[in-house]
Amino acid sequence: MASDRPRLAVRLTEDAERHVRSGHPWIFDRSIVSITEGGEAGDLAVIFDSRRKFVAIGLYDPASPIRIKVIRRGNPTPVDRDFWRSRMTAAAARRSELAASTATTGYRCVHGENDGLPGLIVDRFGETLVMKLYSAAWIPHLDDILEALADVFVPTPGSAVVLRLARNLVDLLAGDGWHDGQILRGELADPVVIFNENGLRFEADVISGQKTGFFLDQRDNRARVRDRSSGRRVLDVFSASGGFSVSAAAGGATLVHSVDVSAGAVEAARRNMAMNADRATVAACRHDVTVGDAASVMSDLLEDGRRYDMVIVDPPSFASRQSQRDGAFHAYRRLLSDALMLVDDRGMLVASSCSSRISAQEFTDVLYDAADDVDRSLYRPEMFEHGVDHPVGFSEGAYLKAVFAKVRPASSRTLEG
Repeated sequence: MASDRPRLAVRLTEDAERHVRSGHPWIFDRSIVSITEGGEAGDLAVIFDSRRKFVAIGLYDPASPIRIKVIRRGNPTPVDRDFWRSRMTAAAARRSELAASTATTGYRCVHGENDGLPGLIVDRFGETLVMKLYSAAWIPHLDDILEALADVFVPTPGSAVVLRLARNLVDLLAGDGWHDGQILRGELADPVVIFNENGLRFEADVISGQKTGFFLDQRDNRARVRDRSSGRRVLDVFSASGGFSVSAAAGGATLVHSVDVSAGAVEAARRNMAMNADRATVAACRHDVTVGDAASVMSDLLEDGRRYDMVIVDPPSFASRQSQRDGAFHAYRRLLSDALMLVDDRGMLVASSCSSRISAQEFTDVLYDAADDVDRSLYRPEMFEHGVDHPVGFSEGAYLKAVFAKVRPASSRTLEG
């Protein structure tokens, strides 16, 4: 069993030890003062203080700058199948209301570090579970993890568990027989799985789709868009497979325009819209699609004099590294300026950021800067963050922020609140 793997004795810098004691799950290579030689991915790294007292235990990953992923602090405990089951059970308890719902059968079961399982994601799509690994340290523990998943999360006997790998792991693990899209348990008749979200139906390509097959973290914000869409013309930029687009149509939008650079994503948006056309509101909604770069498409729409009652801007992370922050602010400001000009007077902007390196306050600031650039005012902005299945357990875990704001001409600036 994985619990029989070697244990590495580790000493950290004082600053790193303080961060670990305060709950941070990452130990970078530069923070390690000493470590037992010869460690391999998945070995248990035991952190001791200067008096040789136990501080924490984590999974060792020699191929990652985050050299140790902390899984337990405070008091030592065996790391075995029961340990992983207890983590899964706690994660399931946080999502008990979602698990009981038939209207939503797509949600995150395990949210990595934020559920005490750093570098491990598990998403549910109907009867299928998708496990995404961001660290090779999990490979030696997979048998125990799969047993724990079966005990706690597998919806029905025979349900498939699919393995997805972060890009940096695909080549690293290929020689050991692991590949992205591998079926670890059960059977999967079709790589495209249908699931429910807030009573709507969507598809997820669990074998080769982005991330785990669908972006589940915006579920609550899609419901908010649905509640605010009646009678509106909606532009959905970075639409991906149409989560916001379908939700807007279901909410009574008269027109939805989906824009994405990926032709495959746009076709998926078409299919998701068609799959929900048994709803009168969806059937009545006109659905336009454009394949193209968001900035170019918005520029063309402005030139054509197009305006919308709601504009949704949900781009990918512009700052996956600290060095990309300045470029991210510039990109956000440009996109949001164009988006605000596309909002008709007294319309609404929905703007989102999924970068943990951009704080909620910084994102709000750049949104107001963009409004100033185009002589617009934001009225009663509302900020929303993570849903219950995406808990936040440490600072870098707080990545998602979405602002819903009514847009007015700058002459209405006194109405801001």
